[in-house]
Amino acid sequence: MKRIFKIIGITLIAIVVGLLVFGFIINKPLPEGTTGTEADALANKMLKALNYETYQQTRFIEWSFRNSTYHYKWDKTNGIVTVKWSNKKVIINLSNPELSMSYTDNKFISDKKNSSLAEKALDKFNNDSFWLVAPYKVFDEGATRSTVVLDDGSKGLLITYKSGGSTPGDSYLWKLNSNGFPNAYQMWVDIIPFGGLEASWDDWITTESGTFFPKSHQLGPVKLAIENIKAYN
Repeated sequence: MKRIFKIIGITLIAIVVGLLVFGFIINKPLPEGTTGTEADALANKMLKALNYETYQQTRFIEWSFRNSTYHYKWDKTNGIVTVKWSNKKVIINLSNPELSMSYTDNKFISDKKNSSLAEKALDKFNNDSFWLVAPYKVFDEGATRSTVVLDDGSKGLLITYKSGGSTPGDSYLWKLNSNGFPNAYQMWVDIIPFGGLEASWDDWITTESGTFFPKSHQLGPVKLAIENIKAYN
């Protein structure tokens, strides 16, 4: 999916500023990982813990983000996303973004204005969906997997997206519990000059379809909430 790995937008920039103010930023180099069967096995262990098959079979995912400013309904089967905010509504065609349709006050917007709103909605979807579904994307096209020895001696799963996104080269180091369930990741992303910023993955819920999703992330003193999560067929 074009630009699906771009998760760093205005929200994360604001978070970084806040972390700088509170002194939570510690710059860490990207660790060297070991690729191969062990890394793939660790990725599969995480997917098994997450009951990945239910995610694959789930057709609809809904959620709200950014203090409920943006609302999403994603039809995974047909590759259609409806994004609503303020008096705007955009129906995104993920396979053919040029066919996306934008509305203001329920009136269709055409030409350049439609393209501009559709592009904004697609960026928001790419950004905000990653905070919800990132653990399910470890075998996406362009992703490489490697293991890293963490400070406590356990193994972390390092995912680098070398292609397929708008910021190729971004890396995420997943920290898992003993069952393989994700607790947090550290980020090395193009837009942030500080490496190793950690975000927790908390308050997991089980949706109607049986899929697991997090309701919040903690980045130092800053909490990101994901609301109104639904997943069903």
